[in-house]
Amino acid sequence: MTRVLVAPDKFKGSLTAAEVADALADGLLAGDPSWVIDRVPVADGGDGTVAAAVAAGWSPVTVATTGPTGRPVTSSYAVRGSTAVVELASAVGLVLLPDGVADPLGASTFGLGTVVRHALEGGAREITVGLGGSASTDGGAGLLQALGVRVLDADGNEVARGGAARRRAARVDLTGLHPAARAAHFRLACDVDNPLLGPTGATAVYASQKGAAAEELVVLEDAMTRWAQVVRAATGRDDSRVAGAGAAGGAAFGAISVLGADTRPGIDTVLGLVDFPGRLAGADLVITGEGSLDEQSLHGKAPIGVATEARRAGIPVLAVCGRNLLSDIQLHSAGISAAYALADLEPDLHRSIRDAAELLRRIGCTIAASTAELAPLSTRGES
Repeated sequence: MTRVLVAPDKFKGSLTAAEVADALADGLLAGDPSWVIDRVPVADGGDGTVAAAVAAGWSPVTVATTGPTGRPVTSSYAVRGSTAVVELASAVGLVLLPDGVADPLGASTFGLGTVVRHALEGGAREITVGLGGSASTDGGAGLLQALGVRVLDADGNEVARGGAARRRAARVDLTGLHPAARAAHFRLACDVDNPLLGPTGATAVYASQKGAAAEELVVLEDAMTRWAQVVRAATGRDDSRVAGAGAAGGAAFGAISVLGADTRPGIDTVLGLVDFPGRLAGADLVITGEGSLDEQSLHGKAPIGVATEARRAGIPVLAVCGRNLLSDIQLHSAGISAAYALADLEPDLHRSIRDAAELLRRIGCTIAASTAELAPLSTRGES
């Protein structure tokens, strides 16, 4: 009996991680009905993190919040006991910009704070926040404002939401910070090491991806510099140069400085949430994947994290993907024996995206029918 752990990330723009796992499992069983399949959808800490937790048995909680521009949206988080998993992208992500129109100066993380507050008031005291896909560069100010922190101008008036408004910040008042936030432990799933400020900071590297023009980059960098100064005055600590503080438009900075958050690589966080090491026990083969296997995959993306864990356990790994831009040497160095790409079956990108589920079923059937692919089992235990 062959036991297979199917642990893919989403195929962006095509299938969710759970849909990828289902289609692949259908194909595997069509190829060999005797195989036992365990499906563990994963994510890299960005969008899909909550879905991965829910698929692993966490309870979903729906909450009304506000998107990056303040419009009402519905988000969700996952909870298990006193631990909650919150996803920035599902509250204030780029995907929630109305009509896709960017608002680089005004977008805020306030809606993320609303979700976090809901989790805290529901009893959560361990909060994991998946960072990724942020639409704003506000240094986490909105997140903190939703949790009771006041950001005041020189006249003692509340400063508006959004990154650019940080230029008017004169003082941060922490006295109203939600008591539960003071008692909770926050962990950020974060894969970047950018600081808040400077040429490798949140504004310089990422704000243009959120629609900021050249003159707006100057405004945002000035605003983040001012924000770092007033936060330092309020907390007595300067985290503006901390590696990773620039993640998600500096949302990590606010969480680190005021909430005492720590950071951990995204895929490592998710694998812990879904008890991936425990699910590996007894597996003969692991199949992972994502939409595109490329150079970016080698830097903290889900398939490489899955392959690393599986290799430690001495279990061979195959990958599925929409397209594969990695060489055999790169794949093998990452712990992946072989990769199966939808593009090899359907070169037309539009049809490949449209028919991804069926193509994955065909790949699953091929894998199951090819016992040669299980040859790496004989090398189990090698490092």
